[in-house]
Amino acid sequence: MSSNQSAPANASTNLAAAVVPGQELEPIRDGKIEKGETAYVDVTVATLWKDSKAPRKVDKPALGKPVDLDKWNENLKSTEVRRGLTGKAETQAVYGSEVTVLETKGNWAKVAVTDQSTPKNKKGYPGWLPTKQLVENDRFGKLKKDQPRAVVTAEKAKFEGIEFTKDVGADPSFNVELPLIAQDVEDVRVALPGGGAAWIDVDDVNVFDIGEKPKKPSGDDLVKTAKQFDGLRYLWAGVSAYGFDCSGFTYSVYRAHGIDIPRDSGDQAKVGKKVSAKDLKAGDLLFFSTSSGTVHHVGMYIGDGKMIHSPNASKTVYVVDWKDWDKGNEFSGARRIL
Repeated sequence: MSSNQSAPANASTNLAAAVVPGQELEPIRDGKIEKGETAYVDVTVATLWKDSKAPRKVDKPALGKPVDLDKWNENLKSTEVRRGLTGKAETQAVYGSEVTVLETKGNWAKVAVTDQSTPKNKKGYPGWLPTKQLVENDRFGKLKKDQPRAVVTAEKAKFEGIEFTKDVGADPSFNVELPLIAQDVEDVRVALPGGGAAWIDVDDVNVFDIGEKPKKPSGDDLVKTAKQFDGLRYLWAGVSAYGFDCSGFTYSVYRAHGIDIPRDSGDQAKVGKKVSAKDLKAGDLLFFSTSSGTVHHVGMYIGDGKMIHSPNASKTVYVVDWKDWDKGNEFSGARRIL
């Protein structure tokens, strides 16, 4: 639990009950991913694609197990190459995320990311990924329901003291949620989707009791979280500390505070309460549309006429005067989620 968070109610009681027998943490042998099954992301960040033919040669570091996201970002250094992801990638899912398997074809699976709502599929945001980036593990799913949880608040954290498995092949990053099975003063012990357990520095996570939700944030809380990523390069389909697209950024910031909003900007523009430009408060979402009315961009108002956003492949997450930035007069409205 980070130093600025208070302990969740009854944490000591539940943590004492969180002892998990070693056999529950034994590694999962790779098995066939089946249609209709629940699976979990077993790489640092999995990218979901339009289809198995969508990835380019430069995208190879994002297709393996483990993935090499630093190498992938290096391959995408050119704005044109990075922009080439548009229309090829759909979204991403961080380590430990739950997915429903919709279809399989060879070594690829079409899945729906459970915690990313969209009209595209009632089961979650759909896309294709290599099956080797997934694992089916009913024991892990049960632990997610029956144990307290640790949620990573740091941009990137590290696993230490790995047990019951030799190689995790992933690192915990922002918004990763894992079942908590022990805690001491300096670290928390978590269960891993592929089997095994590991420790994470307590300052890199928040701890929540079973069924507990984070305290409702203020607008300033949201802004503080958003500014944590100031300077991070834009990534189409991104929802992680390795890169965000515009709506992936706002989705992820709200999710970090226990508030789930739709994955895409057009759908985000339909939730919450409509507010006028003159009544904006920190944390409000600002939307921008084409001449035909299609929402194509979203940013977060941070106060004093400014917005933080992740706009396009040539930019990073950064702060702008939103009216000065909107040279095309595309502002189409604002929504208040809080």
